[in-house]
Amino acid sequence: MKPGNLMKIKVPNPAARRKMRIRYRRTSNLRCAVFYFFNLERKTNMEKRLFTSECVTCGHPDKVADAVSDAILDACLASDPSSRVACETMVTTDFCLICGEITTKAEVDYKAVAREAIRKIGYVYPGDGFDADTVEIQCRIHTQSADIALGTNDEVGGAGDQGMMFGGACNQTPELMPLPIALARALSNRLTECVRSNDLLRADGKTQVSIEYDEEGRVIGVDTVVVSVMHSADFEIEELRKYIRMGVIAPVLAKYGFDINEVAHIHINPTGNFVIGGPNGDTGLTGRKIIVDTYGGYFSHGGGAFSGKDPTKVDRSGAYMARYMAKNLVAAGLADQVQVQLAYAIGVAEPVSVRVETYGTGKIADEKMTELLRKTCDLTPAGIIRKLQLRRPIYSVTATEGHFGIADRPWEQTDIAERLRELAEI
Repeated sequence: MKPGNLMKIKVPNPAARRKMRIRYRRTSNLRCAVFYFFNLERKTNMEKRLFTSECVTCGHPDKVADAVSDAILDACLASDPSSRVACETMVTTDFCLICGEITTKAEVDYKAVAREAIRKIGYVYPGDGFDADTVEIQCRIHTQSADIALGTNDEVGGAGDQGMMFGGACNQTPELMPLPIALARALSNRLTECVRSNDLLRADGKTQVSIEYDEEGRVIGVDTVVVSVMHSADFEIEELRKYIRMGVIAPVLAKYGFDINEVAHIHINPTGNFVIGGPNGDTGLTGRKIIVDTYGGYFSHGGGAFSGKDPTKVDRSGAYMARYMAKNLVAAGLADQVQVQLAYAIGVAEPVSVRVETYGTGKIADEKMTELLRKTCDLTPAGIIRKLQLRRPIYSVTATEGHFGIADRPWEQTDIAERLRELAEI
């Protein structure tokens, strides 16, 4: 606007200015009200902070494969604790294939061991397409590579492979596991108990739990529970749902302090009948349930599976040690949540890296915790094997019942927690 035109602007009289101020205030109040209710609606409709983990029963096809591989490992270690085992299994309709590299002085009937493992799981019904007595079993097993043996023998004591492993712990449950996987695992193990006492149920099953958290990461409650279980055609679906609701879900939730009636969503065999299952329904392979076997996705995973591997394979022993260290840090009160990472090079004894992450919950610096662990723990493969007594036939039960959060596992002990607390000087 040109300067000369400023004089042409009409200025309202005082009464008009008062009307404008009142109108502006009303408009401002309306804007504030709209903004308030918009934010209130947005908070009301805000997406829940949910985290979900799943688990499977020991009769799931992949876990059947894990169980066979670990049963063979245990059979070797029982007679020869220095056995080197890397055993892989595939199962499908009426068929089981066992492959891998095994160097052992033990004399093992691999087929007999596999049949017994399958029988213990509960596949004993001929009409289900996979049972212990009639399944065809083939073996393709040879000895461990001499090149790998050079770096992992007792004289060298190096790691059996390169790779990184993670262990985690948090104070959400008494066993210091994340609540979603703890509940999913407890539901799966309870399902297995029911299978063994009810002829109308079959061994294959899956569970899944969604937990709601607040802004600080604290548990609010259980939002969703999903359970699917294989069953006989004689088990009517509504009766099965009642049985699972009251015989599986309710007691497990109660054990962790939750009421089944306060769970918003419960799905039991949501597709209806689950009669065709197990290896007859899906092919199973060793090592495909690595998230189920660890923390349900709550903590990181290095990618290596556990089952069928002797403890010189750091995929297994390193992950067990990482859990042991993380759990002891939490048990010592040094953090509410901890993740430990280890990494190794093949044929090298000492880890190439150790890292502690406490997600801001630590009472001392994460780097200080890393230093304390290095002072307290022998992290060579040989040191881990000695500390956790891993050259024993203890692995079959891990494949069927779980690796972490189970009290009698040697890596679940908290015997260095007090020492860590003393060294931290808090």
